[in-house]
Amino acid sequence: METKLTLKLNKSIIEDAKKYAKVKNTSLSKMIETYLKTVTKSPKQEIEISPLVKSLTGIINLDEVDYKESHINHLEKKYS
Repeated sequence: METKLTLKLNKSIIEDAKKYAKVKNTSLSKMIETYLKTVTKSPKQEIEISPLVKSLTGIINLDEVDYKESHINHLEKKYS
């Protein structure tokens, strides 16, 4: 069931939104409906982490890797 909604917005914002909607081949009403549907959507449930994944956590110490230096070395080898 659709219901009418009246909004008071800055005129320039409405004009810009109408132009955007036209470019995107949609209506301003549909854009606002999509936005409201997105922001009111229930947050996703947290994913349960399996015991195996928990046991692997922390095995690799990423702080020891110098990614910038590694990337530079890779590029030097690639373009040498």
